[in-house]
This record gives sequence, C-alpha cells and structure tokens, in this order.
Amino acid sequence: MDQIEGMMEQPKRYYNIDGVGELATGVMCLGFTFLQWKQIKSPAGAIWHQMYFFVIYMGCLLTALHYGPKAIKERITYRRTGFVEYRRGEMVRPALIGGVVAAATLGVILVAGRLHWDTAALAGLIGAYMAVIYARGFARTAPWKWAVAAAVGISSLLALVPIGSVNNLTGDPPRLAAFARFAVVEMRIMGAFGVLLALSGGISFWLYLRHTRPVAQGSEG
Repeated sequence: MDQIEGMMEQPKRYYNIDGVGELATGVMCLGFTFLQWKQIKSPAGAIWHQMYFFVIYMGCLLTALHYGPKAIKERITYRRTGFVEYRRGEMVRPALIGGVVAAATLGVILVAGRLHWDTAALAGLIGAYMAVIYARGFARTAPWKWAVAAAVGISSLLALVPIGSVNNLTGDPPRLAAFARFAVVEMRIMGAFGVLLALSGGISFWLYLRHTRPVAQGSEG
C-alpha cells in the first residue's frame, strides 16, 4: 500500500521538482494580498473596489499564473527531467477543496459576527491550515522545507497584532465589522504565506538549475 501511495503522490512531487509550483502559488497569494491591501487603504469610490477592475485584475493574474509556469516547464524543466502529463482530477481536486473551505469559512464568519466572537483571532487559524497545505504539497520534497512549514504555522501569530478601528473599511460597521477584522488578519497571513512560498520556490528553482542540465548537454558530457 505504501508503494502504491508513493506512486500516486509522485506526479505531485514532480510538478514542483523545479520549485515552480511554489513560486506560482506564492505569486498568487501575493497578488490576492496586494488587491486586498489596496481595497482596504482606498476610499469606497476608488477603482480597486469596482467589479470591472476586479475582473480585469483577476483575469491578468490567472493568465500569468497559467502561462508563466507552463512556459518555464516547457523551456527549462521538461528539457532536463522529462515531460509529465497530469490527469485532470489531480488539478481539479485542490480547487474543489479550496471552494468548500472558503464556503465553510464564510459561514463561520457569519455565525461569529452574530455571536460577537473575535473574528480576528478566528482568522489566525488560516496560518495553521496553510501550514498543513504546505506540508502535504511541498515540504515532503526536501527536509529543509519543514522549517518553511513551521514558519507558515507561526504566521498565525499575526492575528495577535492589533488591528485598530475598522470603521474606515466598512460603510456599516455593526454589519460588516466581523468581515473587516477577519479580512485584515487574513491579508496579513496570506501575504506572509506568499513571501515564504516565493522564497522557498526561488531556492528550489535555483537548486534545480544548479543540479540539472538539459538532456542534450548531459549526454555530451
């Protein structure tokens, strides 16, 4: 059973053999964080709050995240360690899980707001969740990445940093304050996660380039 499970996990490990998977995820997190930060800092009528701009922004970000890693793999990775075609289910399942988690989180925030719970502290759980995601998806590929997983978990402590007033984030504080407080902490942790992933992915990519060569060059030496 262990051997079968290892064979099933191999495509996931190979996808990030060059660190590109981590880099792409890090850029995605930083892209979301930047958008949230601009929305929090901008007045209600600013372009950052407009739906058409949100669609354009997300379209550009997702396009870059799709074609950027694909280009790197076709031009660099596959020429060094071969080509692997992934089954659709391997790419769809994480998105489905993320959607379920997002819906569940929204429900918890709604309940927490009505019960006057501290949603900022609740958002701190995101760091622990992201640490588990990183450990399952990336940390098992190299021993030093467990330190990154620990750092991701420690990012939950950003929930302890005072938020201050959220009145400038909402037009109706009694109704939206719970969402605003959660969003501020979520933005902090998401940003920290993005930075850590980008650093980890960058190191992995550097190590990959250092220890691999294109097949044609390797066969000549």
